Amino acid sequence: MENSPRISRRSMLKAVPAAATLVAAPDVLLAAPDASAAAGTFPQPPVWSSSTKILDRTLDVRLSQTDIPGFGRATTRAYNRMIPGPTLRLRGGDTLRLTQINALPPNPPFNGDHDTPHDFNSFNLHTHGLHVSPSGEADNVFREFAPRTAADPVTTEPRYVSTIGIPANHPAGTFWYHPHYHGAVSMQLAGGMAGVLIIEGDIDEVPEIAVAADIVVCVNELKLRDGQVPEFTSDGALTDVPSVFTVNGAVNPVLTMRPGEVQRWRLVAATGFTRLPLQLTSQDELGTLEMHQIAQDGITFPAPVYREEVALGMGNRADVLVRASEPGVYELRRSQDSAVAPLMTIVVEGRRVEPPMRLPYALPQGKPFINESAVTDPGFHREIVFTVNANVFEQPFPNAYRILGTHPTPPADPAIDPLLDHQYGRFDPEFVNHHLRLGTVERWVISPTANHPFHLHTNHFLVTHRNGVALDPPVWQDTLSVAETATILAKYEDFTGLAVLHCHNLKHEDLGMMQAVEFLRP
Repeated sequence: MENSPRISRRSMLKAVPAAATLVAAPDVLLAAPDASAAAGTFPQPPVWSSSTKILDRTLDVRLSQTDIPGFGRATTRAYNRMIPGPTLRLRGGDTLRLTQINALPPNPPFNGDHDTPHDFNSFNLHTHGLHVSPSGEADNVFREFAPRTAADPVTTEPRYVSTIGIPANHPAGTFWYHPHYHGAVSMQLAGGMAGVLIIEGDIDEVPEIAVAADIVVCVNELKLRDGQVPEFTSDGALTDVPSVFTVNGAVNPVLTMRPGEVQRWRLVAATGFTRLPLQLTSQDELGTLEMHQIAQDGITFPAPVYREEVALGMGNRADVLVRASEPGVYELRRSQDSAVAPLMTIVVEGRRVEPPMRLPYALPQGKPFINESAVTDPGFHREIVFTVNANVFEQPFPNAYRILGTHPTPPADPAIDPLLDHQYGRFDPEFVNHHLRLGTVERWVISPTANHPFHLHTNHFLVTHRNGVALDPPVWQDTLSVAETATILAKYEDFTGLAVLHCHNLKHEDLGMMQAVEFLRP
């Protein structure tokens, strides 16, 4: 797919307006995505919206044959036989209740190390970026939604319920959901098992945004060989397979805009292995297509920021306002390299929008900033170092994916965290690496993570410095991918329970690059 042909204006069929969305009526959607995407229409995942403050639906997970426009047919583990899964739309104060059917085959016997790939037919649910409870039946990644066993009747399909309360004051923005069962995550993401989750709110009521078409752009990274995801049985098994990048389930779909139009794109990097440095390029150099970022990882900026490139690590999201000036054919690309296939093609044509649509000057900031003066213990910080140590595993796993060095300085109050000067290795689900107390603000130092995106569950963090240089303004994120050392401030709020931090290169996470954290009351 890296060498797929460009779509020229002469060869393409006219695209339908991108604002159209499909609203799912039944509880279980088992139909494939609209195959008309192959004819030039821009696909959108079905939308499930909350009613009477509850979104109560069913996600059915099974090995599914899915038609991928521009690629062909693939058999993968998927939500409701589609890639990506349905888009979930809620508001602060709503409850998300998902019944999840595990119709996958039984897992083969496994008695190995938990930090090796295993149990590919077990899963659970992670609502990536949501500030919600990590415990019980909520965003609990320590649960297992196991398939039937080999001894069970074929008709037995286990069902599991996730009930997640959205705080009334939850920031409005773009999030996503995916499985997070340790040992199986990368296999399942490589088959497109993910979906977009949207919290509606104040940002949607800004007049210039309310009139813009609201477009989901979910980029899935599929690893397919002979139409299937190869089993993750060695360190390079998945990364050695070329990636197939789809946007809303299609390879290089076509989106249309009119001159003078502004659209809101919700960019979602539902990728498990590859970063997305996104740029808009022109095929014919006639006009310009501008990106103005308005949010990062679901948190709204104070004002739009013009971007020539929006750099997304695995798991990141960015909301952008895209403004078209003159007619032309454009491409959204991962880089300027012409040998790399575009993710999608944008055709600006038709009658000009008069007067031209405008961009907002200011935005309702999604989360107030904090600063160094708020740090509870100024003399204490946590440090995360991602590392790969050779020859720690027996073959076929020659590399150990580890997180090291969490306490370079002791806290003034040992009660903050008694586990000092400990060199942590591979993930141990029975060991809590970090005790984080509600109401405290802590400084963390994250070592270079370009290929190891740092993701903390439950609470966003504020990125204040990169390579020692202060950011102005700082940026709220839940997943951090940078090539230099970064300083972040984390405030732990509202929810207690066990959660994790980990590398969001999901192959690395499955091999042990993860730690357990526990949020505790003061």
